[in-house]
Amino acid sequence: MQTHTATTPFGRRPMSLGMIASQVTAQNAPEGATVHKWHVFRDIKEARLALGATDRALAILDALLSFHPETAFYGDSALIVWPSNEQLIGRANGMSPATLRRHLANLVDCGLIVRRDSPNGKRYARKGQGGEVEHAYGFDLSPIVARAGEFKELAEAMRAEKKAYKVVKERLTICRRDIVKMIETGIEEGVPGNWGNVHLTYQGIIGRLPRTAPRQVLEAVAAELDDLWQQIRDVLESFIKSTNLNANESQTERHIQNSNSETKIESESGLGSKEEASGSAGETDNVRSLPKRELPLSIVLDACPNILWMVKGGGIRSWRDFLAAVETARPVMGISPSAWEDARVAMGEQQAAITLAAIYQKGDQIKSPGGYLRNLTDRAKERKFSVWPMIMALVRAELDAGKALKRGDGEVEGDQHVAERVIRTEQRLEVSDALRKTMAKWDKES
Repeated sequence: MQTHTATTPFGRRPMSLGMIASQVTAQNAPEGATVHKWHVFRDIKEARLALGATDRALAILDALLSFHPETAFYGDSALIVWPSNEQLIGRANGMSPATLRRHLANLVDCGLIVRRDSPNGKRYARKGQGGEVEHAYGFDLSPIVARAGEFKELAEAMRAEKKAYKVVKERLTICRRDIVKMIETGIEEGVPGNWGNVHLTYQGIIGRLPRTAPRQVLEAVAAELDDLWQQIRDVLESFIKSTNLNANESQTERHIQNSNSETKIESESGLGSKEEASGSAGETDNVRSLPKRELPLSIVLDACPNILWMVKGGGIRSWRDFLAAVETARPVMGISPSAWEDARVAMGEQQAAITLAAIYQKGDQIKSPGGYLRNLTDRAKERKFSVWPMIMALVRAELDAGKALKRGDGEVEGDQHVAERVIRTEQRLEVSDALRKTMAKWDKES
């Protein structure tokens, strides 16, 4: 008696060309093929993403394989299992019936199993007089044998992809670390170069890196960072060769003292004293005569409006926003992290931030912002520096600029933003004589 092999699903489940293709593949297993079912299952787990199988679907496949008594699968053997949904749920860690049906469909769509549905949709086996299975309705595991070679190739490809992804991530991490530290070295050692622009270039490359990216995107970003790394490395090596550095530690230390930004500090120390003296009521060194109260944020922003360029949207509403803007401006100015940390320790975080904002405001007048900041830090350590003179000098410069723009009727000509800022500053400070009286009053109260 001939038995027809079911090729279409029971009930409302539709037939698809993909199902027919899976059935054809299952029937064309290599002659004499023998596979270890758990070895093939391991390859399927490795190639899960390439096959499109879900993790729950693989849990069900694991359960289906366990219902077949043999470990070795042969291409010419019957590989149909017929467990009930209850039995499958028990071996698949108790998932719900709806979840079971959904992920069984996923196994069929991926071509990992083939449905052999009975006329009434039940799963069972018809046995002969000797107890041997003559015909079974359930899930055909023939694709495990027929596609074993394909699964192995996909698993090897996925392992190679994971390794390549890991390698490019390591390469990216090391390259980022090298670039950041080489930029810091260039700034601290006084190597000629526009390190602020280099840092912005680095930030621009890193800014294009998404939180989760495929390997191809990581490799493209890593290639750009490699080019930047090489450029920075060439600059540092050229500087070393030009200065004839020795490997001797003591000679290296002497060279650093003569070649870094400290040499610029000495040439700018006079400029710093001169600028501070122009804004103080007495001698610059005599900071005891200056107010001991903190500067209002509004006056600092009027004196240093350029710092607003560092804030997205151009708004600073609190000291926290101000400190964040200063942190953004620091690398652009070419000030090393060590110089910034020394200033914060000597002056306090808020005073150091005000100082850096004032230096940024006077950027076109200061050749070495890092050296200038170190000079002021040294003065702060000796208690000979206050931010008040710097800010007042900038405020008076703003008022003088406003006077130059005024017409005879008292209105301000020129840029509207400049006009508004000048009027607002005048309203806060009125004139320099009143300012001195206010400073003296604050000093007496404190």
